Amino acid sequence: MSDNHPFLEKQYLGREWIPITIRLVLAIFCFAIYLFTDERERNSDLLLVVGFGILIISAIMGFLLHFQTQVINKSILLDGLWTTRLVKIDLNSIVKVEKGKYSRYYFNNPVYNLHKKGTIRFYTSGNDAIHLTDRDGLVYIIGSHRPNELLRAIQEEMKK
Repeated sequence: MSDNHPFLEKQYLGREWIPITIRLVLAIFCFAIYLFTDERERNSDLLLVVGFGILIISAIMGFLLHFQTQVINKSILLDGLWTTRLVKIDLNSIVKVEKGKYSRYYFNNPVYNLHKKGTIRFYTSGNDAIHLTDRDGLVYIIGSHRPNELLRAIQEEMKK
């Protein structure tokens, strides 16, 4: 990585294995029912269309960027999908940085800038996250596929 970007990570919506599995099971279910319906039913063709629609949407979602995490110039930039606003977290106001679990639940929905119970969450997939606490006691939880690298980059930027 270059000196300008100590850390850069892109997280995509359609690349988590649990939602992919669910969508593929639904598509297989549609194809199986289509194969076992009688020829005289006119609505059975709709199942074929729905099955292929699910597969096409799954393929497209694999390329949809949910958000991008960037550590640069003593700040963390979180840039989201289309109409979301750029979130900038100033590392000068951060008092505590730690690596931890994102949630105790196995299934979590992707979120961007979700304010809930004194925390602000950014998550696409995975289990690990970085917990940042600022001077006001507000906790930022940033989900990452590479939490060790993100933690190291944040600590290096805070030392500058």
